[in-house]
Amino acid sequence: MSANQQPLKGRIVATFGRNFIVRCCTDAQQYQCYTRGKRTGVAIGDYVLFSPQGTDQAVIEETLERKNLLYRSDNYRSKLFAANIDLLLLVLAPEPDFSLDLTGRAYTAAINAGVQMHIVLNKSDLPSANNAMEKLQPLRAIGIPVIKTSIHEPEQLKERLLPLLKDKSSLLLGQSAMGKSSILNVLVPDAQAQTRAHSQALGAGRHTTTDSRLYEIPGQHGYIIDSPGFQSFGLAHLEIEHLLKGFPDFHEALQGCRFYNCSHRHEPGCGVLAAKENGAIDPQRYQLYCRLIAELEARPTY
Repeated sequence: MSANQQPLKGRIVATFGRNFIVRCCTDAQQYQCYTRGKRTGVAIGDYVLFSPQGTDQAVIEETLERKNLLYRSDNYRSKLFAANIDLLLLVLAPEPDFSLDLTGRAYTAAINAGVQMHIVLNKSDLPSANNAMEKLQPLRAIGIPVIKTSIHEPEQLKERLLPLLKDKSSLLLGQSAMGKSSILNVLVPDAQAQTRAHSQALGAGRHTTTDSRLYEIPGQHGYIIDSPGFQSFGLAHLEIEHLLKGFPDFHEALQGCRFYNCSHRHEPGCGVLAAKENGAIDPQRYQLYCRLIAELEARPTY
């Protein structure tokens, strides 16, 4: 690239540690990219300006303004899931058992990022699927759609998911062993071939827990991002007042609180506590709220 040439615009389509694959928005050529210095914070799905350094190498000059960023965080670090997405598909399954706690946390993060969330209940052909649907009732009650799928019925899976993905950038996320990769392979038949190509470009031998990839969905004008499985979902980046966005089942009860700064844990005249006692708020949902508040209160102050 000459000194007078302007940087090109591209999108991050694969990440592996501090290495990235960027697809140019102009001609779809892909470049292996790195950032200058120790700058981090680039996420899959980001749009960036980059400067080619030869035929297939480039340096990222700038990360462009994001529509949103979905991530989790604890007191010490953050894990960026994806930027500039329209839809979160959270994959669960009856077996192995999924965590309702992690599901509620993912929803709270998504709604605060302005991202719509659907639950994909995979392995719905198993006899235990009915129990899983019953377990999900508190989340279904607050309006989170649940889509039942099975990779043993691939055409039905595509019929249920592809219309949602059309013209969108979607994130496929889930705990380990929920069947997320199998769903991806139905939606994007050449995903494994693309994965191998990205891995060769990045010098990475295989798909690992540190990388994410963006795939174009054939015939849908949409994209789907595959992210590693997760076993925790901290929300240390949120403030206490933001948590209630993830609890729409509390909103009516909030109107009955005596005090404007009620924490909904011990105050007299609390509408939320009253609603929990009379069964209008699910006990597990309330316990999650209390855990999240306690985690935020325990954040170190500097």
